[in-house]
Amino acid sequence: MPDVPITMPQLGESMAEATIVAIKVQPGDKVSADQEIIEVETDKAVMGVTTPCAGQIAKIDAEVKGTYPVGAVLGYVEASETDAARFQKRVPEPPKGDVAKEVPGREEESANSVQTQNGSGSHFQIDEAGLPPVAAGSHFQVDQAGVLPVPAGTRGAGYLSPRVRARMAELQLTQADLAGIAGTGNAGRLTIKDLESFLGAIEKHPAEQASAIRTGVADAMRRSWTRPLATVGLSVCLDPVLRDRAKRDPKPGPALYALRALALALAEQPAAAARLIGGRAIRSESIDIGVAVEAQDGIMVPVIRKADQTSLADLTSRYSELVELARRRRLGMELTSGGIASVSNFGTFGLDWGTPIPLPDQTLLLGLGAGKKAPSWSEEKQQFVPVTEAELTLSFDHRSLDGGGAGRLLKRIAELLSEPTKL
Repeated sequence: MPDVPITMPQLGESMAEATIVAIKVQPGDKVSADQEIIEVETDKAVMGVTTPCAGQIAKIDAEVKGTYPVGAVLGYVEASETDAARFQKRVPEPPKGDVAKEVPGREEESANSVQTQNGSGSHFQIDEAGLPPVAAGSHFQVDQAGVLPVPAGTRGAGYLSPRVRARMAELQLTQADLAGIAGTGNAGRLTIKDLESFLGAIEKHPAEQASAIRTGVADAMRRSWTRPLATVGLSVCLDPVLRDRAKRDPKPGPALYALRALALALAEQPAAAARLIGGRAIRSESIDIGVAVEAQDGIMVPVIRKADQTSLADLTSRYSELVELARRRRLGMELTSGGIASVSNFGTFGLDWGTPIPLPDQTLLLGLGAGKKAPSWSEEKQQFVPVTEAELTLSFDHRSLDGGGAGRLLKRIAELLSEPTKL
């Protein structure tokens, strides 16, 4: 009987690889179609790889703790002729005629320049004079000695040689990882010797492999930091929230009150959460709000759909379900993608104030600090009275929103929290 390959599926839009956590079958086991046989861990969650069809496990090539790219063959299922025929690769026919002649300008491009590729996969053009490779479309100045080009208007780290980039790609390093290295090359550039000296030095330090979720969070924050981010904040009295909470069963946490207030405020001011892409402000069709949950060496952000149309009671039960899934790393892409803003309750760690960073695909992040007793002047009693106060912060993409707009949104959230019975 023919074998059908079991391949690593594309379990998320940004997924490039996954690590095997558990293998639930052995060669010889009978399996049904779409049966989960392998658990894999991505930077988002733990998910399952299923069988392509019914049959018998012929072979498992994957190993636990091994990391495999999308499309890699993890094993084989011995299947019927009919099922095997459905999974045969269909090779596309080669293009007819001369491709260079079919594409306008291709012949001229081939005649005028020669392209080469460095170790990181970037394309460069070499001119007829044989000058060193320069990234196409970049602006460089060449010194009088005719040595390697130096990026115009920068010093040192702006230019990395193909050899350094190739070594970085081999070790999966980013420029942020090299920020602490002082370059000793011409004009302060980082040389391969500088890089190897740095790598040799850190080998002497205790180290361990970062988890998939930790590297996923690091990548998301690195992408977020490419935007101009700002934070505004104000104090809010939590006493109305605490009194309302005491009357409810189940009792929502203060972060859920904040989430509901944020959702209602955004429903009134939808432009505040618009994403700026190119020259367009893109608005979401739904007020979907994420909530940050600490889970196994990282943060996961499950999303509550249509939070402006969901009552506080329903939010409470939905939130409990999502937190449980997040802590077990069982959140799929459908539960973590598509949010327009998020809430982070850093007050649970006893922190008064913070500047949390919005996710790369979101414009806003509302932070809630710890509730603490503070004196507040009462005009009615003409004296200071104790109240429970917390700091609200709103971090935002300054390209999409200005300080005034962020301030008005935050004040509206505070107003809604002062009347929790309307949430």
